[in-house]
Amino acid sequence: MDFDQYAEQAAAAVALPLAPGHRPGVVLYLRLAAAMAAQVDGLALGRDDEAATVFVPVAPEDLPETAA
Repeated sequence: MDFDQYAEQAAAAVALPLAPGHRPGVVLYLRLAAAMAAQVDGLALGRDDEAATVFVPVAPEDLPETAA
């Protein structure tokens, strides 16, 4: 995938100005998001796996001691 071209076209599609100085950071994060998506896509799901109904973030200090 050409992330530079995608950034340009996506910004144009939503009429978002993309400053030349911001483009490298935008492309970096598009690459990062694609890498994370590939990891998630590679996970095998079982027949009984379901999407969570609600996401509730937990602060690191609220995790049980055994999870740290």
